[in-house]
Order: sequence, then structure tokens, then C-alpha cells
Amino acid sequence: MTERFDCFYCRDNLQGKKYANKDDKRVCVRCFDKLCANTCAECRKPIGADAKELNHKNRHWHEDCFRCAKCYKPLANEPFAAKDDGKIMCGKCGDRDGSPRCQACYKVIASGSKNVEYKHKVWHEECFTCFECKQPICNQSFLTKGDDMYCTSCHEKKFAKHCVRCKEAITSGGITYQDQPWHSGCFVCQTCKKPLAGARFTAHEDQFYCVDCYKTDVAKKCSGCQNPITGFGRGTNVVNYENKSWHEYCFNCKKCSLSMAHKRFVINGEDIYCSDCAKKL
Repeated sequence: MTERFDCFYCRDNLQGKKYANKDDKRVCVRCFDKLCANTCAECRKPIGADAKELNHKNRHWHEDCFRCAKCYKPLANEPFAAKDDGKIMCGKCGDRDGSPRCQACYKVIASGSKNVEYKHKVWHEECFTCFECKQPICNQSFLTKGDDMYCTSCHEKKFAKHCVRCKEAITSGGITYQDQPWHSGCFVCQTCKKPLAGARFTAHEDQFYCVDCYKTDVAKKCSGCQNPITGFGRGTNVVNYENKSWHEYCFNCKKCSLSMAHKRFVINGEDIYCSDCAKKL
């Protein structure tokens, strides 16, 4: 049995007649216009099977109805802008009607043109330039100072602190010692190059040393115990006499062990004596 070639709705035979397809169903022109046609967003009339239909974001227009809401220019084959209120406009009218303006030149930023947005403000891409060198920043990193934008290079030259040791700009990870800026990687032990940020260290003749290297390479040796005099902990107080040094707790009488710090004493050879013990020598 041959399948009937009928309209899905009215069952009229469509053989040799004009018809439309709707959701994979054959529909005669009369039923399509009455039951299936989309409504034009402009004139509010059905868009019949014989009409050319244009679509945008689930809205439909007759070809002749798809025109600019301001100048009525036909837009079927032209660029257009869809506004939040549903109006369709040509590019020229759309730019004039509430389009954003560039923060630099104050001219309209045309729909679809390249632009830069920052903190709810917008610029033409070519107007978004470094305040110092005037070169476009485009997609590069940039830094701000007040309301002005700077490329990384100009910001470093103009505002960044410079490391006391390498003289280069400090962009991150810097530390301060005695009101002078340093890169963390430059503030290291003079001997072993160990980073000193957050560690115990001491300065000697404008150089910095970790505790271990200071003890080994720089610190004087106590003439009493022969250990380094570091200035740390118990060894903070030092006694110096004729190019020799002692921990204060090592500066004692050789015979009676009385501390000679801040007292009169006698040197005999390499040894220290109190006045009383010196008389008995």
C-alpha cells in the first residue's frame, strides 16, 4: 500500500501542491500559516510559508521588518546590534545610542571594535597606553599609580625601589634592612651564600654573615677559651686589651678565677691575675 502524501493537520493530499516541513511533518501552506508560523517581532503578524524569515536569539522577523529601529535601514544583509531593550539597530545608530565612550579620547567605542575594560571603564585598544612612554599596553601586564596606568618597564623605572647590592628594581620578594631595600636573593651570607632573610646573621665591614660562617671565618678567638667571640647569646660582652679579646666570662684571674671584668688586673705572660694573686707570684 502506498503511503499517503497528506498534510499532517488537515489531511489534504499534497501531491503536486506547495507545502512546508515543520518538525519533520509535511504541512500545507494554509495550515502552516494558521498553526505553525512564527510571529514577527516587529509587525506581530505571522511569518507565512512563502515569506523569508530571519532569526536572532529566539526572535523572528519578516525580511522586510528586520530594520534599524532608528533610521529604518534594512539589516537583512548588514551588521547590526541588539540592545538590551530588544531593539535592533544598525552599527552607526547603535554606536550613537548609549554605546560606551573611551576614557582617553571620549569617542564612541563602536560595537565589535577592539577595546580594553578595566574596573568598569573602557578604552579603545590603541588608547589604552602607558602614562609614561605612551605606548599601547594591549594585552601586556601593567601597574597603576593613582588613576594612571604604566607598563611594567616604566613602572619599575619610575616607582620601584632598587636593590642596594645589584641595583636592579625590586618588583617582588624584597626585604628592608636598616632602611635599605634588598632582593631576598641578594641578601645572603658573604661566604656560603645562604639566604639571610628570617635567619640570625651579623654584619662585619659592610658584609653580612650567617652565624656559622661568622664564627668560622670572621669572629676573633677568645684568648681564654679559644672559641669564637660572636656577640650572640652569653658571649655578648667582650673584653679587649692589647690586640687580644676575651669573652667577659673568660676574663678571670688565672689563680683564683675571680672575674677581672671592670677591675684592675695584671698580665703575666699569657695569663691574667688579680692584684692579690699577682703579688704572690
